[in-house]
Amino acid sequence: MRTAPDLTLREAAELAGVSKTAVEKAVEAEIIQTLARPARLRGGSTRYVPLSAVAYFAALKRADLVDLPVRLKKALWTKLLQLEPMVLGPIEFSPGTFVRLDELAGGCFQTARRYKESRDAHIVSDPEILGGTPVIKGTRMTVYSVLGRLLDGDSIDDLVADNPDIPREAFEAAAIFARAHPLRGRPGSRPWRNRS
Repeated sequence: MRTAPDLTLREAAELAGVSKTAVEKAVEAEIIQTLARPARLRGGSTRYVPLSAVAYFAALKRADLVDLPVRLKKALWTKLLQLEPMVLGPIEFSPGTFVRLDELAGGCFQTARRYKESRDAHIVSDPEILGGTPVIKGTRMTVYSVLGRLLDGDSIDDLVADNPDIPREAFEAAAIFARAHPLRGRPGSRPWRNRS
């Protein structure tokens, strides 16, 4: 499954439903190789992994195989990379040991594919627009404002109804991007001042 390194470590973790630490440990153990390149968007990372990493991490988590020895994790990753591009199926990564990637990680992998396409089509970062904060293309709507509305109780349908010119996929990609790349800096409130 040869795919270009297209997701940041945080994006892969978010889409697979695992912690960023789990992805970083796999990189440190040299199970998964990253490609270093300039960040695509402000707030992004400079280390990228292929889409297939989402299937790998989701399958390990759902099959409760996170404690596998490193040599077996490497074998699973190697076998996963040998699959036809964008097709998940069963893998025998150790004699008599199979993992059904289509059942364990098919949904996460398809979501990751849609996210990558939508992110590339709809999320942009321009220094001339809000100082480079990632926005939905053609608007000044930041990915963080989209996530904020969703956290405040709005749904994607509400966002689409309020902004009929923006496709649903743009809002979905914005929310995932914002969760994967949280704003840095001091929190907006001062919780230490509200103490009794």
